[in-house]
Amino acid sequence: MGRGRAKAKQTKVARDLKYRTHETDFGALANELHGDEAGPPAPPPPAPETDEYDGWADYSPSAQD
Repeated sequence: MGRGRAKAKQTKVARDLKYRTHETDFGALANELHGDEAGPPAPPPPAPETDEYDGWADYSPSAQD
């Protein structure tokens, strides 16, 4: 029970998709699917890894010698 409104919305959307004329830019679609030459720039290389505890190395027992 209660599907009347949902079904009416689905029917409306389905009719809209079926009968509306579409202005599709197939060139843009092909570029999006296959990737074009002028795509987004490559991400920068990752920063060198640092240990989150490097700042505490001076307080270790081995550093107290």
